[in-house]
Amino acid sequence: MWSVWMPPTSPDRVVLTDTQRGDLHRLVRAGRTEQRLALRAGIVLAAADGHSNTRIAACLGICQDTVRKWRHRWCVAPGVSCLGDAPRSGRRPVFTPVQIAQVKAVACTPPKDADQPLSRWSCPELAPQAVRAGICESISASTVRRWLSEDALKPWQYQSWIFITDPDFQPKAQRVLDLYQRVWDGKPLGPNEYVISADEKTSIQARCRCHPTLPPGKARMMRVNHDYHRRGALAYLAAYDVHRAKVYGRCEDTTGIVPFTRLVEQVMTQEPYKSAERVFWIVDNGSSHRGQAGINDSPNSSPTPSWCTPRCTPRG
Repeated sequence: MWSVWMPPTSPDRVVLTDTQRGDLHRLVRAGRTEQRLALRAGIVLAAADGHSNTRIAACLGICQDTVRKWRHRWCVAPGVSCLGDAPRSGRRPVFTPVQIAQVKAVACTPPKDADQPLSRWSCPELAPQAVRAGICESISASTVRRWLSEDALKPWQYQSWIFITDPDFQPKAQRVLDLYQRVWDGKPLGPNEYVISADEKTSIQARCRCHPTLPPGKARMMRVNHDYHRRGALAYLAAYDVHRAKVYGRCEDTTGIVPFTRLVEQVMTQEPYKSAERVFWIVDNGSSHRGQAGINDSPNSSPTPSWCTPRCTPRG
């Protein structure tokens, strides 16, 4: 195809090193190279062999402007990377940066401020709200979702929190935090003193499957029968030894002072708590742990606990 040599007429003289020529030949011969890249590599190779733009265009079946363009681009920035497409401006944006910022501002505003009967925003709700607010004439929910993802905005998610009303919260919480650090009344705990944090999990559904679960196999997940028999609701009471990382638990039909007392007895009747100097119980302000009845039913009388005040059970 290139048997006839013609003196080059282009001012862009292409000179290749051995490495560059090898890279271009690999692009032309590789079966997975994009056709446009293979064509551009062929143009540069032919130009390096001294062929004119007219000859290259005729042999490759392209116009001379294409040959001239890629010959010049190689001369400006030699290398295989110059054969790729240059960045393009693309379609003109439909929305202005101001409109995008306004939609994001609406997403960061509670729905009640926009007179909307919603607890939180969603993208399908934000899109019509942007139209009602006069931000734009029309917009899709997917566009709103894409804009919000740029700044990791997720107005449909929420995190609950508790407003502290107890004026003595700090000193009460400090006592609990000190116990977590093995400190009580400004003095470190001894080696025979322990800290336990206890709580209950209520309304656990006890279910019994009507048919046995089938184990997993090759390319098959474990299969669990959908139908089940209800066995009522149970409560799980747990005591966690903070510094020994051990959990003691039991199931009860319900919660209350009596079930919690059984948990305390379960823990306090075994070592090392049975022979400990002191065992601190950190509990919340639930009815199972407070009140005179809770004090009377405890294995040993102790100060009335609150949700942030530790409960100390002395031994000996």
